Amino acid sequence: MGKLLSLTLIGLILAFLGERIIQLTQRFNFFREIENIDLPNCQYLKGIEFGSEDIDVLPNGLAFISSGVKFPGLVSFAPDKPGEIFLIDLNDENLQPSPLRISRGFDVSSFNPHGLSTYIDEKDDTIYLFVVNHPQYKTTIEIFKFAEEENVLVHRKTIKHALLHSVNDIVAVGPEAFYATNDCYFTDFTMKRVEMFFGPTWSNVVYYSPGDVREVASGFHRANGIAISNDKKFIYVADLIGHTINVFEKHADWSLSPVKVVQLDTLVDNLSVDPVTGDVWAGAHPNVYKVYFYNAEDAPGSEVVRVQNIHSDNPIVTTVYANNGSVLQASSCATVYEGKLVVGTVFHRALYCDLH
Repeated sequence: MGKLLSLTLIGLILAFLGERIIQLTQRFNFFREIENIDLPNCQYLKGIEFGSEDIDVLPNGLAFISSGVKFPGLVSFAPDKPGEIFLIDLNDENLQPSPLRISRGFDVSSFNPHGLSTYIDEKDDTIYLFVVNHPQYKTTIEIFKFAEEENVLVHRKTIKHALLHSVNDIVAVGPEAFYATNDCYFTDFTMKRVEMFFGPTWSNVVYYSPGDVREVASGFHRANGIAISNDKKFIYVADLIGHTINVFEKHADWSLSPVKVVQLDTLVDNLSVDPVTGDVWAGAHPNVYKVYFYNAEDAPGSEVVRVQNIHSDNPIVTTVYANNGSVLQASSCATVYEGKLVVGTVFHRALYCDLH
């Protein structure tokens, strides 16, 4: 009897692990290969060699780019180089990004920038840059004032909070207020991998202001990119492993209520919103297994997805750009400006293409 129970228990464990492995291969698209979809007049942004994880474009065409982010377990082409924020004018034909100087008093040596977001104060047109930072692989939110005449980021504030424990991306909604995604429940590297394997829906979205910090959405496998609609009424959240873009209505008290979920075939990373059409653009990973287990001979590919009419009953989902890794590896974001597309990556380069 005891032997039978032992065999039964072993069988149940093996069945459970088998089911987990199947789920993992499906969520990570382990075996997915893509065909290239090219765009005209594509060129690399000069000087970006070690990643362009997130990009935010101001209405005047100035774009901020976070570069050099490092994660345990992921490849870095410059492991000993601190991260940087680049600035580029997308109206300039030369397309030459330049690293921004940061004011004294900020620890540049441990700067590890991840997601970012801009906020323009309507009172005086002051531009604030919010950056998710991972010094020593912890999480802080850094708020900078952009001194445009000097091309300097003036550090204003470092935010730490227990609810902001594993922040991936951020969208600013005030001079010191924002929504942020936590992509994991655990902060320990090993436990993060265990969490990824078992796939619980424990990651969330947090609203932060100096007088109010709270969870406003939950139930994600791995909450990632976050963006706000042009009319400021809706928040869009990418679930990387869930392959979804989640739409939430934003209320006057800053709470969120779910509206709909858009299912995709790819692993959605950062999001941006077309300032003219309201289309949602996403950088995505066709096969995230290749990102975590990097092989230069079989590099991770890149994919850009556009979602039109996201609030309608039948949103139109289009793969606008795709590459098998021969040109661009591990795309993480995509944003549009004046008929141009800029695609950023976790640890590779950045691409600038015509959309027509």
